[in-house]
Amino acid sequence: MLMVVSYADQQGITHLREFDSFTQSLYLLAELLQEHGVEKVAMEATGPYWQALYGILESYGMEMILVNPSHYRNVAGRKTDINDAGWLHQLLAHGLLRNSHIAPELNRELRHYLHERDIYKKQKSDTLNRIQKALTLMNVKTQHLISDIEGVAGMKLLDAICSGIHEPDQLLKVIYSKQLKASPEDLLSSLKGNYQEQYINVLSLTLKTYNFFRDQMQAYETYIERTLGKMLAYDPTPIEKKKSLVRKNQYSINLKGYLQAIFGTDLTEVEGLDEINLLMILAVTGTNMKKWPSSGHFISWLNLSPRPKISGGKVIGYEKRFTNNPATQAFRMAANSLWQSKGPMGQQYRRLAATKGAAKAIKAVARKIAVIFYNLVLKKEAYDPARIQPDIEKQTAREVARLQKKLAKLGYITQKAA
Repeated sequence: MLMVVSYADQQGITHLREFDSFTQSLYLLAELLQEHGVEKVAMEATGPYWQALYGILESYGMEMILVNPSHYRNVAGRKTDINDAGWLHQLLAHGLLRNSHIAPELNRELRHYLHERDIYKKQKSDTLNRIQKALTLMNVKTQHLISDIEGVAGMKLLDAICSGIHEPDQLLKVIYSKQLKASPEDLLSSLKGNYQEQYINVLSLTLKTYNFFRDQMQAYETYIERTLGKMLAYDPTPIEKKKSLVRKNQYSINLKGYLQAIFGTDLTEVEGLDEINLLMILAVTGTNMKKWPSSGHFISWLNLSPRPKISGGKVIGYEKRFTNNPATQAFRMAANSLWQSKGPMGQQYRRLAATKGAAKAIKAVARKIAVIFYNLVLKKEAYDPARIQPDIEKQTAREVARLQKKLAKLGYITQKAA
């Protein structure tokens, strides 16, 4: 794999050079650009391959501009690496390139850990389904009586079966607890299974795999906490350990304490935003909201703002765009979780879902949450739910006007109340 670089030396003469993608060559490229006084570098975003060069050039103190290829490949015939490099150089010299948002290095490190932990979480979930299948093959019916096989009783049962305990009465002594809703008689009947050796061996190995994925998730949490601690290097106040019970895929670290200290405000008070969503948003956006001149620019970057198609001064439709931005997905998940919320944004979600559909309601409420997030982080203010409370009188007036208009269409005459 070759890379082509176009640069101007201190005499203003343009040069074109080719480099391979080995690490030693990347450092030679960085030293070459530094030697000729290059301070700003524009590069094309090509899958994950740009990240190695981006990090090296960034470490040399150069200002990096990562360009979406679809934003500049508008000229026919410029389809070779050499032409692309020269074209990028020319656009950069005239200030015609738009930089992509790249979070600081610590945030990128955090995002990498979150991504890897999420992979192990999915693999753990798949392994849990295989454990359920092994129990089904053994005709053990506890999945109908123990709602959560990942709970204390479920794990004790699996460990006991794998250790050689197969008698129902002995297994019942291991798992029975007053917290279980099922009666001892029903549990005893469900524990009579077909404990063949092949099933026990498969269950034992699958349980080891499950424990491995769980341990890997815990290990990544250690790295995540360490990275969050680096973000708070300037703050001497230690973060307290998490006191509440950790269940399933929850974090064992005090995410709320770290997030509140990093953002400068408690964003978990915003309807829909929880610690996991905020952690992903932090990894993608960072805390410097000044990168976006306004909340409108921020929601446009998130692809949460409407994009009307205008022809002849009239709106003829709206452009549909798709994005894989994890921050956008986090805001959408926050909005989707409000369908049962009794707060003002939950009421707005249900009202929009009833009239416009769930998809538009999710996007509209996600946009509102993103605007609140932007302003709170930018101004370091506490969340005030009173500021988004709907005006009941205005809502009532709009509803009355709507009903009067509908009655007028049906031929009824209404009179306004005095």
